[in-house]
Amino acid sequence: MGFNLGNNKKGAIADINVTPFVDVILVLLVIFMITAPLMLNGIQMELPKTQEVNRLNLTAQQVILSYTRTEEYFIGNEKVLEAELLSEIGQRFKDNKTETLFLRADHGLTYGKVARLMSFLKRGGITQIAMVTELEQK
Repeated sequence: MGFNLGNNKKGAIADINVTPFVDVILVLLVIFMITAPLMLNGIQMELPKTQEVNRLNLTAQQVILSYTRTEEYFIGNEKVLEAELLSEIGQRFKDNKTETLFLRADHGLTYGKVARLMSFLKRGGITQIAMVTELEQK
């Protein structure tokens, strides 16, 4: 509580000191900003499985990257080294006038390897990646 010394008014100042209130609100805001993104990561869920998805008829006009179980890369039917992958895909995009890459990854590959490949492609400027799957048999 403060006192007014400069005026002829006597007594305590009746104004509310909002500085501690603002400090508390800012601390709570920071706490919520940090914890809000982490709340979704803790949710345990099972992702949906589909019997049928959008059917694709892959043609030679589309850029199709195949990633085999032995970690070899094929664009169309041609084997490509990892070092030449981005430049070859870029050239195919120009030739076929498209910006979508269709990625076929072997079922035997681990999720981490496919995720690493997708990250590598995205860092290389390929932002439209479509995953190609097969229809699940009943």
